[in-house]
Amino acid sequence: MIFSSKKLILPDPKDALPGRNTSMLVTNKHFVTGKPILPPFPEIMEQALFGMGCFWGAERKFWQCHGVFSTAVGYSGGYTPNPTYEEVCSGLTGHSEVVRVIYDPAVVLYRELLRIFWESHNPTQGMRQGNDIGTQYRSGIYTYTQQQFNEAIESKQHYQHQLVQSGFDQISTEIMPASEFYYAEDMHQQYLAKNPTGYCGLGGLDVPFCES
Repeated sequence: MIFSSKKLILPDPKDALPGRNTSMLVTNKHFVTGKPILPPFPEIMEQALFGMGCFWGAERKFWQCHGVFSTAVGYSGGYTPNPTYEEVCSGLTGHSEVVRVIYDPAVVLYRELLRIFWESHNPTQGMRQGNDIGTQYRSGIYTYTQQQFNEAIESKQHYQHQLVQSGFDQISTEIMPASEFYYAEDMHQQYLAKNPTGYCGLGGLDVPFCES
């Protein structure tokens, strides 16, 4: 099967799968909140993008956060346009599994989303998250503004100090400007709300972010 080989090295762009021009069709209604998951969103909202391993558990962490308007899972950071789940899992698209967070900055600050990000997964594992192995499971913060980028870098430095103090390794999280976000298939949207006993391999290191 196309997803049977878990690759640990990002593909060269010239070797990436070609993808397609057609966008993924998704239901424009959040299964938990009832809010839209497709733009346009209210003008007061801002967006954030995180990769934390399997996107099922990552999305749940953020839809539970007060001030988050909507969430959606998808693929970003790679080369293949409009990939399928199987293509991403092949390691030949360069994408990571990500969750897009639409939030009200008057209610929840970006640094609080960063706290959730750092505390909810293991950011030291490179191309894996627990037993989930492959480039699509790498840790990443993908930013939409210079302010987000600066805050992400500062948060990484701060959390690295926290981890060293607790005896953990160096953070492998990539931080870069966000590229195109491609929606994942409908079945993956709010997966753990639709399937309460579904698999969730997400787990942090029990090291508090301790915002200073």
